[in-house]
Amino acid sequence: MDSLRITLIGGPTALIEVDGFRLLTDPTFDAPGSYRLPHVTLEKLTGPALSAESIGEIDAVLLSHDQHSDNLDRSGKEVLGKAKRVLTTQAGATRLGNHAEGMAPWDVAVLTGAAGRTLTVTATPARHGPAGIEPLSGDVIGFVLSRTDGAPIYVSGDTVFYDGVAEVARRFTCGVVLPFAGAAQTRGPFHLTMDTNDTIETARTFADAVIVPVHTDGWAHFRQNSNDLRASFDTLGFGARLRLLEPGVATVIEMPTQD
Repeated sequence: MDSLRITLIGGPTALIEVDGFRLLTDPTFDAPGSYRLPHVTLEKLTGPALSAESIGEIDAVLLSHDQHSDNLDRSGKEVLGKAKRVLTTQAGATRLGNHAEGMAPWDVAVLTGAAGRTLTVTATPARHGPAGIEPLSGDVIGFVLSRTDGAPIYVSGDTVFYDGVAEVARRFTCGVVLPFAGAAQTRGPFHLTMDTNDTIETARTFADAVIVPVHTDGWAHFRQNSNDLRASFDTLGFGARLRLLEPGVATVIEMPTQD
C-alpha cells in the first residue's frame, strides 16, 4: 500500500503531499466575507483552518480557475506568487500573468523534485454547470497526478459529472478522487459543482477509488454538504469508500499500488 497525506484547509483548498511533492488546490485564505462578482454576490461563511503562512513551501498550485472568488480569493492570489509553479487554465494564465502556466485539457506538465523524483500533472476537462454554461462560467480544468509508482490521483476542479469526467476514468485508473462536491447554486435552478448524485456517479465510474470530497462546506451558495454525502454514500452502499476530512488535520489516505 502507498499513502499520501491530504489536509483540508477549507472550501476547495487542500494541501496534497505525495511522493515528496507539496501541492495546493484552489487557494482561498480570506476570512469570512462577501465577494461581489459581475452577476452574483458570494458569501464566505468559514475562514481557513490553517493560515497561508503556516503551510510552508508549495511545489505547485493546482488552480482549476481564477475567475471565481470561492476558488481564488484575495489572500489566495498572494499565495500564487510564493509557489514554485502555478498550473491553471490558458485564459487564467493570461489574466494572472507572472509565472502562471496555462493548460488545456490533456496537456501535461512534469514536476521535478529531490533525487530526480517526478510527478506528472495532466489537465482534465471540467464543465462548471449544465451544458451551455461555458460562456457564463468560463474555462475550468481538473488535474490528474500520475506518480512514478502508485495509482494516479484525480482532482476534479469545479465541475458537474458529465462525459468529460467519465473520460478521465477511461484514461486513468485513479486510486483517489477529490470531487468538488458542494452542489453550488447561484443564479439558476441548477448546480454548478457536483451534488450527491454526481458524486455517487463519480464513485461508480472510478470503481476502485477512495472518494475524498472537498469544496462541500463554508459558502452560502452550497446546497449540500459533507453530511449529505455521508448519508447518501451509506444508504447506497458506498460508505466504506468515502473519506471525509477534518479541516486542518493532515489525513493519511491509503491507496493500492498501480499494477
